[in-house]
Amino acid sequence: MTKAVIVNHGIVTSIVGPTGPEQRQLANKVMEAALRAAALPFQAITYIVATGYGRINVPFADKQLTEITCHAKGIITLFPEARTIVDIGGQDVKAIRIDAKGKTVDFVMNDKCAAGSGRFIEVIADTLGVSLDDVGDLSLKSKNPAKISNICTIWAQQEVAASLAQGKPLPDLLAGVHHALADRIGRMVNRLRVEKAIILTGGGAKNKGLLRALSEQLGKEIRVPEEPLITGALGAALLGKEIVEKARENNTPLKTKERILEQIKIL
Repeated sequence: MTKAVIVNHGIVTSIVGPTGPEQRQLANKVMEAALRAAALPFQAITYIVATGYGRINVPFADKQLTEITCHAKGIITLFPEARTIVDIGGQDVKAIRIDAKGKTVDFVMNDKCAAGSGRFIEVIADTLGVSLDDVGDLSLKSKNPAKISNICTIWAQQEVAASLAQGKPLPDLLAGVHHALADRIGRMVNRLRVEKAIILTGGGAKNKGLLRALSEQLGKEIRVPEEPLITGALGAALLGKEIVEKARENNTPLKTKERILEQIKIL
């Protein structure tokens, strides 16, 4: 997914949309959508920070910052009591421990294997013919969660398909998948010295079954932002705002790119 957030005295607008295969040419379209939603011309945007894997594909960004830094900023603004962030995205999972000021103390990431990310749930949902939006609620109906022994996505996919053919109830299979993923994520998160409050972000935070499984795995309550997909983009916007305010306070020039929306040139 690609996200954009515009801030002034709070959030002006936010956009969440599918990245698609042409992500290198998408940044300008997302920016256009955000500007339309905010009823603003591009020239009204004082500073632009890009983050995430696609940050190098935003040619009009004034600065690029890592997603770790931006997630920490976004979460500490929404939850001042937050000390641990777990971000479950489609490509990876990140666990970040922050201090009272939102500074990163430590973090861990899984490898870019589908088995440790939201992609694992997507593949299984597709195998079972279930909408991704429904897997969480369905899994909560389970009476006897299945034991999913395979962590590899491909083998787990075959194991789930075989269990379904043998008559295993769908909710039990989905609950088993959530427990398997929560176990993998929980072991990674516990490599940090987990502190409360724990905040869950990313697409995985929208899955109630995964939220419950991970909370049980960690033995702690987990909180979720109202819109868990935009916390990184929100942090980027807020950090950009701080850069602008600091430059004005010190009366120093602010280096920005020309406000032209063009697709990135593909060589």
